[in-house]
Amino acid sequence: MIRIVIVDDHDLVREGIRALLEQDPLFEIVGETGDGQEAVRLAGSLKPDVVLMDVYLESGIGGLEATEAITAECPDVKVIILTQYSNREYIRRALRIGAHGYLLKRSLAAQLREAVRAVHQGQRYLHPAIAGEVVELVATGKSLEEDDYDRLTPREKQVFKLLAEGKTSREISKYLTISLKTAMTHRANILAKLNMHSRAELIRYAISKGVIPVEGLGVVRGPEPD
Repeated sequence: MIRIVIVDDHDLVREGIRALLEQDPLFEIVGETGDGQEAVRLAGSLKPDVVLMDVYLESGIGGLEATEAITAECPDVKVIILTQYSNREYIRRALRIGAHGYLLKRSLAAQLREAVRAVHQGQRYLHPAIAGEVVELVATGKSLEEDDYDRLTPREKQVFKLLAEGKTSREISKYLTISLKTAMTHRANILAKLNMHSRAELIRYAISKGVIPVEGLGVVRGPEPD
């Protein structure tokens, strides 16, 4: 039996994935959520074999940020990125943080089941449509390059995404269950490490890094007072 947690912020998508996998008695869905922070908690408490993780989660920390936390805290849990995005930056970051698979949502049901089985057996699984992107990344060495964003700690990356989405330090502290002072310290450290001085700069950088999609932006707030 392969125990699976599904992470996607669309209820219909989760229901569809569950229905596809439950046709095979080898798979057991032990949990599901649309929230990145909750995904980390579920991975830690349920210890599933595989987590199917969407890249962009509308609220809270993103799928890649949650994946990084899971691979660090629960190394036996395998994560498959399951997304509509074939963006090279997403692929590069997924490879760097230790995702075991990268699958597009347009995949066939048979491909999804094959990916889960392969990853559970310790193999890597990449959707055929992104094979060219991966080859290019490896050939140029870009998948191994570290940039300013990669030098942020996993927690700072979580805070970075929340800031880019317009969350205040107080909102971040509540969501991540950290003190307001800690949230403000993370914010200051992030701006210093990235050499940024405003939320507008941070948002532009977040878009360029694939942390938030352009279509996912809501109302942009001004910078918080120091």
